[in-house]
Amino acid sequence: MSIDPRTGPAPAPTGPLSTIDYSERIPNNVNLAEDRRLQRALEGWQPKFLDWWKTLGPALPTKDVYLRTAIAVGRDGWAHFDHVPMEEYRWGIFLAERDPDRVVNFGKHKGAPAWQEVPGEHRADLLRLIVIQGDTEPASVEQQRILGETAPSIYDLRNLFQVNVEEGRHLWAMVYLLHAYFGREGREEAEQLLKRNSGDVDAPRILGAFNEETTDWLQFFMFTYFTDRDGKYQLGTLKESAFDPLARTCEFMLKEEAHHMFVGTTGVQRTVERTAELMKEHGTADILPYGGIPLAVIQKYLNFQYSVSLDLFGSEQSTNAGNYYTSGVKGRWQETRRKDDHVLLDDTREMRLVEDGRIVTKTVPMLSALNLDLRDEYVADCANGVRRWNQALEDAGLDERLTLPHEGFNRKVGVYAGHHVSPDGEVLDEAAWQASEGEWLPTAEDRQAVAALMVPEYEYGKFAGWIAPPQTGINDQPVEFDYVHLAEEGLV
Repeated sequence: MSIDPRTGPAPAPTGPLSTIDYSERIPNNVNLAEDRRLQRALEGWQPKFLDWWKTLGPALPTKDVYLRTAIAVGRDGWAHFDHVPMEEYRWGIFLAERDPDRVVNFGKHKGAPAWQEVPGEHRADLLRLIVIQGDTEPASVEQQRILGETAPSIYDLRNLFQVNVEEGRHLWAMVYLLHAYFGREGREEAEQLLKRNSGDVDAPRILGAFNEETTDWLQFFMFTYFTDRDGKYQLGTLKESAFDPLARTCEFMLKEEAHHMFVGTTGVQRTVERTAELMKEHGTADILPYGGIPLAVIQKYLNFQYSVSLDLFGSEQSTNAGNYYTSGVKGRWQETRRKDDHVLLDDTREMRLVEDGRIVTKTVPMLSALNLDLRDEYVADCANGVRRWNQALEDAGLDERLTLPHEGFNRKVGVYAGHHVSPDGEVLDEAAWQASEGEWLPTAEDRQAVAALMVPEYEYGKFAGWIAPPQTGINDQPVEFDYVHLAEEGLV
């Protein structure tokens, strides 16, 4: 077993297996039936959620889908696979098992018992964090609504729908916390989560990346690789929260988030593999005429999704982030594996920024740079996928490689906002940026060209010409398994 020298070994899993009661109208493992007032409130929200799903959920009509459904929240045996009509999917409230001995692991309350209720002085901060996290979940479903109409295979269609239903369940997770712990204000915020819509002019989603249009499957794969990976790290910091119900909720959500990133990692990988195959076959990088996505266009999509995902981490220096940490509201990634005092009052770190037209480094207090600390973890993780994709190019005997752009490239938030930085890290003036922007970010023509390749393939075991098949199917099923039964006759 490899051990990170900075964080130490991973802790052993603890706690019993907690099963989920599917006999309830709202499946849960939080004894919801014992709190009739809360149960009635959530049952009142449930029809509104279902109306939202029917209106803004997946647009492609289906009979049923081979979906994974949680049956327990332990490390093993927590998922069950079966063909399920999506509108009958059993969304619910699943929290990791409570550890009665859990303590706060960081900040000024370090060593104190974890909070089972919301402390009044931290109510506003916790409410804001839960609302923002909750807002991202339905947003991605809305962004991906029409992708089923251009799915490259039944296998990929099933993966899309699995992501969608789990994002819907993650919304339920946040809504439970709002209803259970924040009274009328929480109930009102839960209502607003269904009233904001991705890209809506009057009521957009809170974070910018969740208002971007998902134009095609390559962007979907980039989204699930880069933007869902941001979600992984944000959930990881909330999993450390002193507010125990939030920590337990996020611990379970992370299990489901792993599949979303798998979809992105393997989706881009298979796109790159097919691109490499066509480049070798035809002896050219210009493979659009042969039905493939050019590597240069894949790089542009990567540049875009990576840069907008970096913005989701917020400003590199943030008083709010430091206050969240000190108060115990939000920790660091893998907090308990860090080898420091978990208070950080005297700690510093280096940070890069633009001064006088060049990128310089300065020393800043660690407490003010916790967003940057989290982003650094994310960047290192993102690089792993790029190495994997480049291995496919190397295996094909090609010299071309994909790269992550510089952290300052195409940034709208933080110290690089208002500056133009090339993918290689060169600070540019407005004219130089305008001259090269189309070489680095997807143009309207690029997106139209990719969209033209998005011809649906609904025959079992067949794949669109721009993407390679996966190596294996889902849950030990064959690749050609009937993962999705479409509603329209003759399509399958």
